[in-house]
Amino acid sequence: MGKNILLFLLFCFSMTSLFSQEKSVLMKGKVMDSIGAINNVTILNLNSKIGTFSNDNGFFEMIVHLGDSLQFSSVQHKTKVLFINKNIFITRKIAIQLTIETTVLDEFDLKRHDLSGFLGIDSKKASTNKQDSLLNKAMDFSKVNMNVVEKNDYIDERVRPPVVNTVPNSFEGVGVGLNMPFKDSEKLWALRRQLAKKKAFPSEMLAEFGENFFFTTLKIPREKYYHFLEYCNPLGIENLYINGKKLAVLEMLQEQSKRYLEIIKKE
Repeated sequence: MGKNILLFLLFCFSMTSLFSQEKSVLMKGKVMDSIGAINNVTILNLNSKIGTFSNDNGFFEMIVHLGDSLQFSSVQHKTKVLFINKNIFITRKIAIQLTIETTVLDEFDLKRHDLSGFLGIDSKKASTNKQDSLLNKAMDFSKVNMNVVEKNDYIDERVRPPVVNTVPNSFEGVGVGLNMPFKDSEKLWALRRQLAKKKAFPSEMLAEFGENFFFTTLKIPREKYYHFLEYCNPLGIENLYINGKKLAVLEMLQEQSKRYLEIIKKE
């Protein structure tokens, strides 16, 4: 009887450990060095192959499992690997300190010269380049009278583009007319910025969660990747990602991928 109870407790313990390993959490952290916060640090989950970057204040967010290893790398710092143990996994917070990489320059010989340190004397001794002298002479406009108004020549009249007022909008009562050809430029640039965000959204998603997550875990065909994001777009996935709700985005991708795979199988 006691042996059966012991086996049952071992089974419960193993199932609990397995569940805790499979559970994922949104880990928040900050990367710093001896000077302060570090931006654009590459944080890579060596287990899931998902990566992200720290923002201007050194903060970042990433989906992790218990037992994962996070690699922190930067051009000016030494690479560091952090193991997600039980304490870090429970607190869901990371404060990582990177060491600044010190670069040692090679030795060089300082050649002697005959310069005195006075610009007026040294400029006379310095060697001149013949091509530079000819160029300076050709670009010297000091003797040109800028007040003389030249007539339009034949070529100038032929190639000069016509002036077109697209949206005339004159102000009455001032004595002059003022044209505003770019009345709707603010709306145009806002539309361009919106289109640029939509164009960059698939690439940012792929960089954020990794190819392994989409093509191996979710089993989305590579040629259907953009089509799958369009499938999820009516559900507001793009707005969730822009607002930083990455855990909700991850849950939506996992849920909708199953339905999407069933649809494309029928097709």
